[in-house]
Amino acid sequence: MFSSAPLPWLRTTTVYTSSSPTFTGSTRSTISSTSAGKVKIISTVPSLDTPVCDTETRRFNTEAGKLGNDIVVLTVSVDLPMAMKRWCGAAGVDKVHCLSDYLTHDFGTAWGVRIHEIGLLARAIFVVDKNDKVTYVQLVKEVADEPDYTAALAAAKAAV
Repeated sequence: MFSSAPLPWLRTTTVYTSSSPTFTGSTRSTISSTSAGKVKIISTVPSLDTPVCDTETRRFNTEAGKLGNDIVVLTVSVDLPMAMKRWCGAAGVDKVHCLSDYLTHDFGTAWGVRIHEIGLLARAIFVVDKNDKVTYVQLVKEVADEPDYTAALAAAKAAV
């Protein structure tokens, strides 16, 4: 939690049962070009420069190396692209595609994870199958908590 009161998300109870949400901007074209025809684990985090986001993204980087070529892992935050590049280099993250939603916030809005009050994304995991259908959603209730990696990875493997 970033304040003394809970912060609302755009979509706290939505269940995704069809195609993944559409959005525009550079994040969309990057996701399409890096993951066409693959299962996608999309992790949204507030900022890579925070301890839990750092831990989560490093963990997914380790797991991505074990998943094979049919699954791609993407992390989206509102960090500046140059800060992401610096962080990835310093952290040795080379198997997760880190994408920035800082300019337009269209990804966070379309996927329902934008926290307007603080301009960041909520912590969530989405699994999207090869046909761009969302098959798994994990909205982490407390931003200081890590996601359930085991459940997310199992959902991705089941979607192959």
